[in-house]
Amino acid sequence: MCHQTVGLIAGELERRGIATTSVTMLQEVTRKVKTPRALAVPYALGYPLGKPGDPALQTRVIRAAFALLDAPGPPPVLVDFTST
Repeated sequence: MCHQTVGLIAGELERRGIATTSVTMLQEVTRKVKTPRALAVPYALGYPLGKPGDPALQTRVIRAAFALLDAPGPPPVLVDFTST
């Protein structure tokens, strides 16, 4: 599913009272579509959680994405993930 579609679906879910969060590799698309909450990761397309076989990194990415549900301020919220 493309980034635009995911962002539009997330926006509609938010309008219906369901909080969403996502992981993006394409910040410019995420900003344009105004995805409600997104974590921008520096990984290649197809690898939103980082390199395969690194469960510690993958867990940090997922936790950071879920933490956006508690982000202050109204959506849209776009946060950069730092793996350090």
